[in-house]
Amino acid sequence: MIRTGIFGGSFHPLHYGHIAVADYFYHSGLLDEVWFMVSPLNPFKQGQPLAGARQRLEQVRQALKDYPQFKVCDIELQLPRPSYTTQTLQALSEKYPDRVFSLIIGGDNLDKFARWKDYEYILAHYDILVYPRPGATNKVPEGWDRVRLFADAPQMDISSTQIREAL
Repeated sequence: MIRTGIFGGSFHPLHYGHIAVADYFYHSGLLDEVWFMVSPLNPFKQGQPLAGARQRLEQVRQALKDYPQFKVCDIELQLPRPSYTTQTLQALSEKYPDRVFSLIIGGDNLDKFARWKDYEYILAHYDILVYPRPGATNKVPEGWDRVRLFADAPQMDISSTQIREAL
């Protein structure tokens, strides 16, 4: 079985912090590859202006062309919107039965994970690899046995929002 990490986000824009985190998890020995999953419409970010999903997908492809351990997956562009991670993981598991998928998220997303659609299903069926984020609690709730915080993962004090605002 191929161990595949799913690193989802708007990637508006993709930046070095994203690449550093993906590289950390790839080199952790837990994953054989990392797939960047460009979200066309994050349910928590509805109403916020985004570049088009296809444009962001192509930008991510271009940025990752020199990283053979990283792939870009466009399955969320084929699923109903808004895109929910539970549907994405189920679709990936059906389409790629030769892979075991793990979800890569930041501590900020861990803080609101219990608000995700069908989060209990994700907790029961997938490992979740968490990198710390400044300002997040970076704490795994009791009983979430498939969730693992990697305190030594790189913490980048940069975000796509900061980059957009600076531009």
